[in-house]
Amino acid sequence: MSRKIVENIIVQLRDIQNGKTWYDDNLENKIEPISETQAFERPIPEVHSAAELIYHIWVWRMHAIKLLRGQESKLSIESPENWKSNEALKKMGWKKLKADLRESQTELIAFLSDKNDDYLENNTYKPNHALKYLVEGIIHHDLYHLGQIGITIKLLDMDR
Repeated sequence: MSRKIVENIIVQLRDIQNGKTWYDDNLENKIEPISETQAFERPIPEVHSAAELIYHIWVWRMHAIKLLRGQESKLSIESPENWKSNEALKKMGWKKLKADLRESQTELIAFLSDKNDDYLENNTYKPNHALKYLVEGIIHHDLYHLGQIGITIKLLDMDR
């Protein structure tokens, strides 16, 4: 059984989190310098804080992990869990948010480690949507919000 797709996905997940990337900093390099105070600060009201973005990435990764395991997940863009307020996230703390994000990546990679391409291409999480589509979507989602974290940081730095 081929594992080319699975191995490529694992490499991409690792690169986004803490690997060497050609596009800019990975998630770890981007979020590590952010202070506890900065993490929960919105540079302007319409732009999410780094903490909001990290939580959002995490909650969708956990959604994907559940679906990959064949479990039910009710998460949708309308769910209150999709975006939590900074006030709610402050109760969790910046260190916990970062730790949860790291743990979700470890969990996702561990799950995929013993899978083959056939598993991703021939199993669906909803009609006409293979698990491969779901995992590729998580990669795209992570990158999209990594860019937003970069914008948030730049805007916060401009205010200082």
